[in-house]
Amino acid sequence: MNSENATQDQSRTMTDLDFDKLNGLLAVVIQDAVTQRVLMVGFMNAEAYERTLETGFVVFFSRSRNKLWMKGETSGHTLQVVAMSTDCDRDALLITVKANGPGVCHEGFESCFSRTRVNNNWIVSDPRTFSPTDVYSDTKEAVK
Repeated sequence: MNSENATQDQSRTMTDLDFDKLNGLLAVVIQDAVTQRVLMVGFMNAEAYERTLETGFVVFFSRSRNKLWMKGETSGHTLQVVAMSTDCDRDALLITVKANGPGVCHEGFESCFSRTRVNNNWIVSDPRTFSPTDVYSDTKEAVK
C-alpha cells in the first residue's frame, strides 16, 4: 500500500461504512476476545453503530422488532467492545468482545453456534450454560 492510500484509509470515518448494501444495515460477527469463539451474528444500523461507540457495549438493530436493543438488556449478559474491524467492502463488522455472563444465546448456550451438522443431521453440540427460562421468564425469548 502506498503512503497516499494509507493516509486515506486512516482518515476514514463511520460514513465510510457501507450501510446501503443491506438496506441500511451492517452484518456484525461477535467474537469472544479470550477464546476467539464466534458467539453470534447480528445487524446494526447507523444508530446502533453510534450507540455501540458511545456506550462501549454492543447495540444491535432487531429486524424482527424493528428497534435497537443492547445485547444483555434482559439477561444481563452484555457484550463489552474490545476491538472492531471491518471487511474490505466495509459492509460487515467483526467485533471482539468481553462477554459478561455465561452465554449469549437466548436458548441458554455460550454461543448461538451450538449445533453441528453430523451425518445429515443438526445436533446440539454444546452444553447449556444457563437456564433461559430463569433469565427470560417474563419475555417471549424464553425457550420451553
